[in-house]
Amino acid sequence: MTATTPKATSATASFCEGIQYFGAAIPNFDTYGKTPAIGKGSVAIADPTDASAVYQTLLYADALRYLTLQITGSKASGHPGGFASQAEAYAALVMLGYKNIITEVGHHAPGFYSAMFLDRSLEDMGIFTVQQLRDRFREKHGLLGHLSGYIPGILAPAGPLGQGEHFAMAAALLHKDKLFPFTVGDGGLGEPYIMSGMAHFHTAYPGATNFLPVLVWNGYSQEHHSMVSLKTNAEMLAYWQGNGFEEVVLIDAKEFDDKNQSGDYVDSTAFSFEQRLAFTKAVLEGIDKAARSALGGKLTAFIIKQLKGAGVHARGAKSHNLYAKDTLDSPHIIDALKTRALPQEAWQLVRTNCERAGGGPAAKTVVTEFELPLPELGQLPLEEYAIGDEHPKVSTTSMGRLVAHVGQTDPGYLVTNADGNEASGIANINQALKIIHPTTDDLYNQAPGGQVYEPLSEDACAGLAAGLALMGSRTLWCSYESFAINGLPIWQTVTQAMAELRRPTPSTITLFTAGALEQGRNGWTHQRPEIEAYFAAMMRNGNVFPLFPPDANSIQVCYEWGLNTKNKGVVITASKSPLPIHTTFEQTRQALQDGAVVLHEVEGSKKVVFAVIGDMTLMPVFEAAAFLETEGIGVKIVSVVNPRRLYRQSDVAWDTCSEPDGGFLDDAKFEALFGGDALIGVTGGAAGMLEPIMLRSNCKRDTFAWKRGETTASAGELMAFNGLTAEALTKRAIELVH
Repeated sequence: MTATTPKATSATASFCEGIQYFGAAIPNFDTYGKTPAIGKGSVAIADPTDASAVYQTLLYADALRYLTLQITGSKASGHPGGFASQAEAYAALVMLGYKNIITEVGHHAPGFYSAMFLDRSLEDMGIFTVQQLRDRFREKHGLLGHLSGYIPGILAPAGPLGQGEHFAMAAALLHKDKLFPFTVGDGGLGEPYIMSGMAHFHTAYPGATNFLPVLVWNGYSQEHHSMVSLKTNAEMLAYWQGNGFEEVVLIDAKEFDDKNQSGDYVDSTAFSFEQRLAFTKAVLEGIDKAARSALGGKLTAFIIKQLKGAGVHARGAKSHNLYAKDTLDSPHIIDALKTRALPQEAWQLVRTNCERAGGGPAAKTVVTEFELPLPELGQLPLEEYAIGDEHPKVSTTSMGRLVAHVGQTDPGYLVTNADGNEASGIANINQALKIIHPTTDDLYNQAPGGQVYEPLSEDACAGLAAGLALMGSRTLWCSYESFAINGLPIWQTVTQAMAELRRPTPSTITLFTAGALEQGRNGWTHQRPEIEAYFAAMMRNGNVFPLFPPDANSIQVCYEWGLNTKNKGVVITASKSPLPIHTTFEQTRQALQDGAVVLHEVEGSKKVVFAVIGDMTLMPVFEAAAFLETEGIGVKIVSVVNPRRLYRQSDVAWDTCSEPDGGFLDDAKFEALFGGDALIGVTGGAAGMLEPIMLRSNCKRDTFAWKRGETTASAGELMAFNGLTAEALTKRAIELVH
């Protein structure tokens, strides 16, 4: 096929402006390309074996390759190779009417953007021409380097590996009549979590098979061969079958090669045109078979085996990334574009099919473009305890009672936990909602059809809970504070995506229990409150709210507040130990608005203010206050419930968020809460969580915070190891006011 530089003619469709090269006539176009294979009023091709459908699927695959290379070349940056190696599979899915496509591979972004352009989804963000597509690739308010929920028609963000499958499985649960294919690279397949995540999900939800992993088996990872590149076809099939997949469809480009390419992985774009069509037909039929199987109740996978970089500027890992030398003026980029160039009439044909597939542009049809209807929860059955109640209360148990109510009111509600709810003082959740398990056992509160998802993987727990929230459902991820770090990457991805979404969705809510101070006997392996530094950093994003209820009353109001928010990440951290009641409901409602609440205040010659994060950390503070008061020193104890409110507006990117929350405590109220002769911040976690207070305070100040873990017999002994004692607090307070 030869290519020419485009000439401006009235016949050129306006969307083609910016296409650098148009190709000469394609063989048999008059026979197979004159009429769109997806007829007017149809949502898919009628028959995957139809010669015109096969022919036009191949044209679509080449259009995707061309655009992927041209937009990455326009910035000499981005990742064309991985997507190019599976272009036929993506094209087949769309031609068959499936547009709810997710990816595990953020590096496939330029290919997905090309698809969204071709079906006109990107017109919703003002991208009408190829030139505009090029201009806005990898630019602010444009098409960022990895997929985002900000882009019309894109179902989910994609960046770190191991996340796309959770989004696909979450969507499959919520929309059982639709197929959710997701592409996964063989570079990522070398890690075990992908298979284990799907295996646990399938055991818990054997009927939800309407997600379809599409393995892009191209032999290479980002910079080298993939770890599964030496597997034979039989071994790869056995691997998937051994992990519970009933139907595995594998299409290997090498079986169609008529150019005697060396190696196990070949480039189908180098075949004769006839063999390219034969390969495309096999992919189209294979995708159709796999899709029907997945929708029909079988756990199914589709595998396309083709050399990485097929049809673009380089092959193998060298095709993964473009560098400064890889511009649109570079001879090797020009040659690749000319080789893939399509004639003008082919571009219009591809555009028409893409517009019609799936019932219209993805931006108008895919499930994430609509707000998911949810049952009304009504009033939560809050139970308020009296301050000073002689019977200490377990905060987590009080919240668990509300969680049970939500789950019984909303059948779609899901709780996830890897380490066991009973160990966190929330056995009442399991009793009410049941652990999802194929074995029914009342002693362990487990049964099929439950609402508590318990894989022994924080990645899987966070993934499904956060994924469901992103897709529009209510969830709760519970974890021990010490282990939650393993699930945070996907939770962080989701909260960032929620900040960009064009629709409201329930906030993703977490409950982190069994903090370091409660885990003395378990030693430092269970003492990792450094996780709070993670959230302290995320607070500046604008939509992340770490909450620290000081008691069983406060946690109920914090959970109620979180349930009524949208597009936020709400992190509730609380102890599972029985603790005193310090606050009323109304005080916590005020603290959620102001950031903090005064628990205790006594006047004296000088005033020491203790800003306290957490519940157990209040114990040494109250003890220190009692001593200071005997010395005539005034003390104020302030419980910091919602530290994000204590930043200044300019500290936080709140106004860049969808569903923006611009509530911050003003200077006068901040001074009223924290003003004194000395300020001491106290936390059993990372000192970074105290930053909003220390940033604004103008008095003498200091912090007491977690340092490191140790094996101890009690929380008090562990606090002492970290310098969090009444004696140390008293000593420092006196030093500061004298």
